[in-house]
Amino acid sequence: MIETEQQMLDFLDQNGFDYQRMSHPAVFTCAEAALHRPDVPAVSTKNLFLSDKKGRRFFLAVTACEKQVDLERLGEQFDCPKLRFGSETKLQALLGVTRGSVTMLGLVNDTECQVELWIDAEIWPAAHFLCHPLVNTATLVFSKPTLEKFFTLTQHAIHLFD
Repeated sequence: MIETEQQMLDFLDQNGFDYQRMSHPAVFTCAEAALHRPDVPAVSTKNLFLSDKKGRRFFLAVTACEKQVDLERLGEQFDCPKLRFGSETKLQALLGVTRGSVTMLGLVNDTECQVELWIDAEIWPAAHFLCHPLVNTATLVFSKPTLEKFFTLTQHAIHLFD
């Protein structure tokens, strides 16, 4: 399991991923992250770790920070009624992160592909995305093709929601 930011950066470098990195104080919300947002045109992402009522299906829903999320509507799109936030224990076990550090890059630790990746169709056309490198004290900027390469490497299919 990749557990530290340095291990994540090493993984990205070893696999030829292109990114920019910016350090900042710890942020726990999109509002806090906006105070330290890098001055680049990119989508600031909100990442939600979700599960079904019984904790058998898991989802990573990615949308823009500015967007409000209706869990009931998402559940309908995911064909998963009673959608809820996943437990801290499962978040750590499957993605190797804690609340406040949920990131698309955590999928590197989901080697059995138990977490379904769902990205907001409204943001997916963007050219660049911001995400944490497993910690909330830094932000990485990725191009869309780089993220697609990452998802291919981690074997996570991209599902779109609206």
